[in-house]
Amino acid sequence: MNPERFNRIQEVLLRRQPDLTVLMERVNKTHNFSAILRNCDAVGVLKVHAVLPEKGIDLHHHTAAGTSKWVQVQVHPTVDEAVEVLHSSGFKVLAAHPTDQALDYREVDLTQPVAFMLGAELLGISEAGLSAADQAVGIPMAGMVRSLNVSVAAALLLFEAFRQREAAGLYRESRLESAEFQRLLFEWAYPEIAEVHRSRGQPYPELSPEGEIRI
Repeated sequence: MNPERFNRIQEVLLRRQPDLTVLMERVNKTHNFSAILRNCDAVGVLKVHAVLPEKGIDLHHHTAAGTSKWVQVQVHPTVDEAVEVLHSSGFKVLAAHPTDQALDYREVDLTQPVAFMLGAELLGISEAGLSAADQAVGIPMAGMVRSLNVSVAAALLLFEAFRQREAAGLYRESRLESAEFQRLLFEWAYPEIAEVHRSRGQPYPELSPEGEIRI
């Protein structure tokens, strides 16, 4: 392991935000799915959630810029079950949907555990999704168009969360438990070796401060 590469992995992992995520409901265009993952990686999201479209989507396509190696994707069968999982983990679910009751996304406290729900390109968020969400949020616009491309909307929402969280000091030190940090550090640094150890039910080897495997 190159020490510079190892240091970079540690720096990125130290800034991961386990209580910031997105829930994609049936986003069916691979380039948008991939772009949302890149947005998530850019602001330190650790894991995203997705309800896949009825015809499915090939997650192997979502490897642009290697994002799939750094952002986990947890798939759920329905939006109700996805929201239930998020609620059980303490997340507030904000549906990105332009309704009269929607709050300006810039006026919401995004330093709390929050999940942005994003809908498919043409249909938006389903009625089930809107009913399950805690609050709708909107992005103010001055033109005739009422909605943005889903990946663009995701970027605006996530970078506002980034701005608020950075101001609150949430990126200054690791937000992960020590054991979780060490597990992810090994998996990010040595993914192939980690897979072998998982398949054998073996614990990961220890790493030196320079990122070398201790035997």
